[in-house]
Amino acid sequence: MGQPPVQEDQPSLLHRSTDAVLRRLRLAESLTAYALAGPGVVLLLTLYILPVAGVLFIAFTDWQFGAKTLSFVGLRNFAELFADSEFRKVLANTAVYTLIVVPGTIVLSLAVALVIESGQTMRAFYRAVHFLPYMATLAAMAITWEALLHPTVGLLNQLMTAAGLPTANWLRDERTVLPILAVIGIWQNLGFAMVLILAGLAAIPRDLYDAADVDGIDVWFERLRLITLPMLGPVLMFVVIVVTLHALKVFDTVQVLTQGGPNHASDVLLYTLYRESFQYLRTGYGAAVTVVFLVIVMALTLIQARIMDRKVHYQ
Repeated sequence: MGQPPVQEDQPSLLHRSTDAVLRRLRLAESLTAYALAGPGVVLLLTLYILPVAGVLFIAFTDWQFGAKTLSFVGLRNFAELFADSEFRKVLANTAVYTLIVVPGTIVLSLAVALVIESGQTMRAFYRAVHFLPYMATLAAMAITWEALLHPTVGLLNQLMTAAGLPTANWLRDERTVLPILAVIGIWQNLGFAMVLILAGLAAIPRDLYDAADVDGIDVWFERLRLITLPMLGPVLMFVVIVVTLHALKVFDTVQVLTQGGPNHASDVLLYTLYRESFQYLRTGYGAAVTVVFLVIVMALTLIQARIMDRKVHYQ
């Protein structure tokens, strides 16, 4: 007699069925995740990764804009770049501009934010007034600055004459042109930094100031040092990084007001990139400038984040 068929137990069938359902759910979740992330990945590749890869490729060639052929030249563009005394001056100008704009913007925006926050009326009006320069078209505002700084009819020189002080050709003097551009940069970035700091001030718990009053800490400087600045740490870290990037990317004011002059005294990285790539059509050389710019931006961002993150207080 044959053996009766062995029937599989019900728990085993249920287990395999559950595993199959879970696999299908995981597959559906994975496909949904890829579908949702897909557009972002495509945009990231199209707008950032592929252009950067293209710049890196061109930086090692002698390609000129519009040319149908190119040749690989290795590190020749970079060797020429760092052997050029004018480019070293460009790096120094960019560093000086950044070292003026970033601390100036942070200090002034913090001061303005504290004054507005301490007021009781018209806060929205003052925020809007200080934020307008950031929203305005910088090229148009640069023309206004040019009129203000005109050597003969400009308001600044007229005020200095009335006060008995010596006047200057502010935008044509090698000693004054870069500080003047830095002042314009501070003016432009002030509103943006101020709005972010105001948001950070509004998020500080009022209980901390009440506790400080109970402990006898009623001097404004001590409250600022012990409460406000530590609690503003994350916001200030973000503001410093963003303002630094804005300072390194300065271009509009240089293009409209000075074109890098006089004698390259206001020449900065992005204006050099523009001149070499689109005026002289030395695209390979301009791409090498771009690579240097990107390396500087990445290095400064990482250094700032690493240093400041150690001193930031997170709630």
